[in-house]
Amino acid sequence: MPAPSADRSAAAARRDRLRAALGAAHPGVDALLVTDLVNVRYLSGFTGSNGALLVWADAARGDRISTDGRYTVQVGEQAGDLPLVLARDVAGGLLAAATEAGGKRIGFEADAMSVGEFDRLAAVGGTELVRTSGMVEALREVKDHGEVDAIASACAVADRGLATILADGVIAPGRTERDVARTLEWAMYAAGAAAIAFETIVATGPNSAVPHHRPTDAVLRRGDLVKIDFGAVVDGYHSDMTRTFVLGAAQDWQREIYDVVADAAQAGRDAARAGARASDVDGAARRVIAAAGYGDNFVHGLGHGVGLQIHEAPSVGATAAGTLLDGAVVTVEPGVYLPGRGGVRIEDTVVVSDGPCRILTATDRTFTVLD
Repeated sequence: MPAPSADRSAAAARRDRLRAALGAAHPGVDALLVTDLVNVRYLSGFTGSNGALLVWADAARGDRISTDGRYTVQVGEQAGDLPLVLARDVAGGLLAAATEAGGKRIGFEADAMSVGEFDRLAAVGGTELVRTSGMVEALREVKDHGEVDAIASACAVADRGLATILADGVIAPGRTERDVARTLEWAMYAAGAAAIAFETIVATGPNSAVPHHRPTDAVLRRGDLVKIDFGAVVDGYHSDMTRTFVLGAAQDWQREIYDVVADAAQAGRDAARAGARASDVDGAARRVIAAAGYGDNFVHGLGHGVGLQIHEAPSVGATAAGTLLDGAVVTVEPGVYLPGRGGVRIEDTVVVSDGPCRILTATDRTFTVLD
């Protein structure tokens, strides 16, 4: 049985925060119909594959959860504080319950609902469906202590997995990218991962210049840069880390771009503080790379939020809007990519605060040549 993502008091507190946000953004809306399964989990603890949640603007009206008969035991264990509407059509079941309870204007998650689903629900009548966007996602930007602990655990699992394959000499000439990736994934499982955060990236030689290269049967060779981007999942929460190594012997250009990326990563981590504009945090790292003459070779944003999803708000990039909030968990991952030659990325998952960020990924980030 999957464990709940949060205890019931934490989930209830999140629903109260959502109530306040709903009242401020959509006065006159009676309730919000939550159908995004990640948001359902965040607000209730329920992890089943079919579920929805009705959160009333007035808490006294009693929030409700819906799922089908496959999950009656699970929903009771994970979200037993919420009255259950048993239905295969979870959105329709909750909308009918809202109408029966006197709801007139019901918000819905426009980013999570297809046009066809909206048309089907709207045709039922009896309520007005009101479009909302990003309300729960905005709440999820700031992690509570339990969430940070889960992400820290996921980071520690990834650290242990990498340490295992380093100690076993897995990252070595003659191995393939795919072999190294799968061995690292199994090492993370052995270290306590419930799942792999995303398909592990292992990119050797010229492939390391491709930011999101997928592992192939390419063979690791002496003198190659080897870039490894990976993460684990613990209690539903993700980690994300990238380390880059050199096999056997390093060339001057490899040391040069590594040092540039390391300096940029430090600048980004130093800038990642509560109240900082996300675009300015990106700019702090990007200026270091541009000053070294590699500005055109840093081809993606500096980072992204991490939590119940591997990529979530906030975005940290040159065009990102808004500021970083105290308690946000983001990646800092500058890179330099030289097509046809190789690339370096150094990535850490950090917790934003009023002071220096807390780095959750512990693996050494100094230049390392693997013999």
